[in-house]
Amino acid sequence: SGVLGEQMDLVIDVYDETNQKIPLSKILKQFQASTVRGIICMVGVQTNQFPRAVDLSRPFLAQNIPVLIGGFHVSGCLSMLDKIPEDLSAAMNDGITLVAGEIEETWGDILKDALSKNLKPLYNFLDDLPGLQEQSAPILPTEVVSRYVGSLATFDAGRGCPFTCSFCTIINVQGRKSRFRTADDVEAIIRENWKNGIRRYFVTDDDFARNRNWEAIFDRLIHLRENEGMNINMILQVD
Repeated sequence: SGVLGEQMDLVIDVYDETNQKIPLSKILKQFQASTVRGIICMVGVQTNQFPRAVDLSRPFLAQNIPVLIGGFHVSGCLSMLDKIPEDLSAAMNDGITLVAGEIEETWGDILKDALSKNLKPLYNFLDDLPGLQEQSAPILPTEVVSRYVGSLATFDAGRGCPFTCSFCTIINVQGRKSRFRTADDVEAIIRENWKNGIRRYFVTDDDFARNRNWEAIFDRLIHLRENEGMNINMILQVD
């Protein structure tokens, strides 16, 4: 978006502890250069992963490197509980910044705060959920995707659901308003991954059965397969 200015070069390194060891020493060394500024982001942290995310944060906090934690644990607690639970409060007291909600349209502002050393303890975007049309494509580097069985990439076709099923926590985080990617959005994701050699996907959607673009998305995928020879395979969450 250019919000950080043209003089800023962005370098993004991605690690997933489910299939690799996090190279703490290497990451810490990257931040020692005088021309480098940066942040550590613990992305998509679930409840069972939150204690580990906090533990991983400590070496970076000790070197005054800002750490952000987002995901369903932070968002779910803030959306469902009357007060902030002790584990979230303790994390903020330790200097960790918590992020609730979705950040497609606000990420640049958070980065500006980080660069100016003005990060807040908490960013809560639960009441300001973004649309998904024409957003930046959720693309992971090939070397990260290749660590999954069969080089499996993922993207969400939609978020939110109008129903109030008692067993479901999705609506408390991603809302009861259905938001969809268009067929053009999905095609852009497929083409970008295709260039990187990715052929298999796990596609999520909080309610694909009622995604208003479901037929257009399927038609586009069929076209890419039959007319352009893009032999892609998908596992699709359809609940």
